Amino acid sequence: MTDTTNQKAKVRVRPKEEFNFFQDQRVRSVFYQVVTAGIVGWLAWYLISNTATNLELRGMNTGFGFINSSAGFDTDFKLIEYTPGVGTYGRIFMIGALNTLLVSFLAIILSTVLGFFVGVMRLSPNWLVAKVALAFVEIFRNVPLLIQIVFWYIGVFSLLPVVKKSIDLSLGAERVILNNRGLYMATPVPGDLFWMTLVALAVAIGGVVYFRRRAHAKQEKSGVQTKTLLPSIAAIVLLPGAVFLATGMPLEWDVPVLAGFNYTGGTSVPPAFLALLVALSIYHAAAIAESVRAGILSVNRGQTDAAMSIGLKPDRVMGLVIIPQAMPAIVPPMISNWMDTVKNSSLAIAIGYSDIVSLFMQTALNQAGYAVEMVGMTMAFYMFISLTISFFLNIYNKRVQLVER
Repeated sequence: MTDTTNQKAKVRVRPKEEFNFFQDQRVRSVFYQVVTAGIVGWLAWYLISNTATNLELRGMNTGFGFINSSAGFDTDFKLIEYTPGVGTYGRIFMIGALNTLLVSFLAIILSTVLGFFVGVMRLSPNWLVAKVALAFVEIFRNVPLLIQIVFWYIGVFSLLPVVKKSIDLSLGAERVILNNRGLYMATPVPGDLFWMTLVALAVAIGGVVYFRRRAHAKQEKSGVQTKTLLPSIAAIVLLPGAVFLATGMPLEWDVPVLAGFNYTGGTSVPPAFLALLVALSIYHAAAIAESVRAGILSVNRGQTDAAMSIGLKPDRVMGLVIIPQAMPAIVPPMISNWMDTVKNSSLAIAIGYSDIVSLFMQTALNQAGYAVEMVGMTMAFYMFISLTISFFLNIYNKRVQLVER
């Protein structure tokens, strides 16, 4: 009896919990979130209503009806059809957006390739190569991008030879012509059966991907390495080439021809586009090079020694061992760099390239007068592109992080 009483005394009795609305952590959390959302919503409503009232008092137009109104001006560079006086402001927005995406996409590709190359050169044991790469990084990274854009436009492309003394970059074939009015290129005009060549190319690429995966799986399983570069190139070249020849070579070229004071035909690119592309590519390549250098240095030196000890050549060590392990450190800053490339393309307004800022937020705004709406649409465009880049690169970043583990 005494033992039972002692055991009951040892059992701790928890006090009964009482619900207190103001002290409960879950209630406070939800309450603060609701209050914060309410304050943000009220501020947004106040800002929008106050702006609309002020615009109405000043007699300024509001709304998005202008998108379907005809625009009375033209542009020197466009990727889609547009007729002044017939095309709408919505069409102008699309032209500006496509022009921005085109130069940004090409600049991202070129800056990434060049940045990786220069970043690896920075760590070269050759003194001259390393110092040249260092000079490239320090010069172009520390000069403001706007100054570089103006330099390439005024100091390089505007000083190219005149039309009658154009530079033939195709070595006499007159397929690629460069002068102070821009770059003129022959445009392919596909025939009726050219789609078969494209199908053959797609099949070849699919076969190459399958072949390389099989080779990689075989190497993972047995350690036997299969050479895939030359067979892959042969498949991509020979299969579409055979189909192209068998279908009668259904492809013609619209070649630029000198007519009067300028070239006609083909595809032309204005000097502003070339200057912007070169400046964006070089400037952001310098930043990517430093990210690549830092990522490579983050990999332990023992990884290089271990790879060299099993007979791998230096280029294979870098491509198969070092770079894959460095990618988790390279990708995060590269995300910001790619987004900055798109946003920095807006500096094209300084040299007159028809991007979305120059074409839509300046020329169209001055003509139509819907300032708040046009500025808001431009901001939404840049935000959407930046978030899209961030979304996909974050997915890739998670993959390389998992691979590292």
